Amino acid sequence: MKNQHHRSACVIALAVALVAAAACRTNLSPERQVSDLTITAEVKSKLASDVQLSTITNIDVNTTNGVVTLAGQVPSHEVRTRVEEVARSVRNVARVNNNLQVGAS
Repeated sequence: MKNQHHRSACVIALAVALVAAAACRTNLSPERQVSDLTITAEVKSKLASDVQLSTITNIDVNTTNGVVTLAGQVPSHEVRTRVEEVARSVRNVARVNNNLQVGAS
């Protein structure tokens, strides 16, 4: 239970940081920036709460114009596929670019 609260606090802190960083993305409208930041936060939250994926911490998630890009390293092709499925399940995701590499962490 304590671990779940820690994850929730981390996701909230991440969302706040992402909103603060939105000012740096001047080529996107404020609405699009917020939507992209929301998508990124939701993908990260779902990854953190997924039993199979919660221990994998080296996955980068970025969203631009509804396109989610995944990067980092995962231990297996099954995990790579699962991460992509989780990202696709988030509302308003237009496409997922899965750049995850399979290999030992």
